[in-house]
Amino acid sequence: MTEAAAPERRARVLLVDDHRMFRTGVRAEIGRTEETGIDVVGEADDVESAVRVVAETRPDVVLLDVHLPGGGGVEVLRRSAGVEGVRFLALSVSDAAEDVIGVIRGGARGYVTKTITGTDLVNAIFRISDGDAVFSPRLAGFVLDAFAATDTPPVDEDLDRLTQREREVLRLIARGYAYKEIAKQLFISVKTVESHVSAVLRKLQLSNRHELTRWATARRLV
Repeated sequence: MTEAAAPERRARVLLVDDHRMFRTGVRAEIGRTEETGIDVVGEADDVESAVRVVAETRPDVVLLDVHLPGGGGVEVLRRSAGVEGVRFLALSVSDAAEDVIGVIRGGARGYVTKTITGTDLVNAIFRISDGDAVFSPRLAGFVLDAFAATDTPPVDEDLDRLTQREREVLRLIARGYAYKEIAKQLFISVKTVESHVSAVLRKLQLSNRHELTRWATARRLV
């Protein structure tokens, strides 16, 4: 019986996602090195661990979730900017224009959603490693529109008033999470969550979480 030929190309990949089961699934799907050529060199589940492991392993490609405890994918990009030779591909459940544009402006080379197949994800990783840009089909339009619109601000002015952490709290509130659940997910106290919510309501001139939810839904942030 003839053995299958090993892949000619290899890519070292770091998985960054706060859901352990999802990381396990991705590793099982793409991490069969002798078949796919992908060597998963590490995992991280929040901003701090991601920044540390990026610096330690210096992978070819980081598969980066957009919503992470500790500041989100944009914060990982900002703090890892000095690590040479590493490229980032956003892999997220979100298809919101604001998320796509935010991580691309932050330095990611592409953005695909978690509906992508294992085969397509492997292909996307190698394309990113080669320096190409990769987007799920409907997301490419967001980026083209944002960077082509030179006469209009590409970022929502109201949203731009919020810090990254306030945006994270905003999304979770709009998704119906209780304060205790948000505190647990973001590794902060309930009191801090309350402070962030108060700041968001004040900056957006909203009265309560129901108005906040409608505001976020209208902008496809949920």
